[in-house]
Amino acid sequence: MVQSILNKIIGNKYISIVRTWVPNMVAWGTVGGVALVHFTDWRLILDYVPYVNGKFKRDE
Repeated sequence: MVQSILNKIIGNKYISIVRTWVPNMVAWGTVGGVALVHFTDWRLILDYVPYVNGKFKRDE
């Protein structure tokens, strides 16, 4: 159903192009996410990950 709607709006050519680019976009998105965590305050982001949150407790 979704594919038939997309075929009418976009067309088969562009759907096949997007399908070939999806793995590449996922890889670059993962690299971007890791870079974001690396270059920002990593504790601020990784405090929401349960395993990492328990591993690095703050002495307050």
